[in-house]
Amino acid sequence: MTDRERARQYLEDYAAGQIYRSARMTIDKDQIIAFAGQFDPQPYHLDEEAAHKSVFGGLAASGWHTAALSMRLLVDSEFRPAHGILGVGVDELRWLRPVRPGDSLYVETEVLEVRPSKSEADRGLIRVRTTTFNQSGEQVQMYVGNLLVSRRPAAG
Repeated sequence: MTDRERARQYLEDYAAGQIYRSARMTIDKDQIIAFAGQFDPQPYHLDEEAAHKSVFGGLAASGWHTAALSMRLLVDSEFRPAHGILGVGVDELRWLRPVRPGDSLYVETEVLEVRPSKSEADRGLIRVRTTTFNQSGEQVQMYVGNLLVSRRPAAG
């Protein structure tokens, strides 16, 4: 059994106000360009010269790249729902500042609400706010997500 399996968290383990943190991940220029080339091929994500002439004033990661990095950080964090992070919707998503080559990102996830399902006894929903920060502690992304979380199995 892995550490991750031993650390499973069920609906009953969550309460509003809990905060979970991740390690850090540093992004480089090549990663920004590679992601953009495949998924968001706009000049300010692909070309440094064009990016300097844009509203960003320099090369910036796609917001979708930031979202993907944030998801990776979340999956590897202390936040460990028993059967994975199963999103059923996002109420808000904000990109608050550009992510640049050399930025070191981390996420904090705050539990906002916990509620058992009215129709399915084995699960419930939690609302979480996940904020991504850079190395200076500046917010670069924030979203509020709704997650499906298993209830603790009955003993026996």
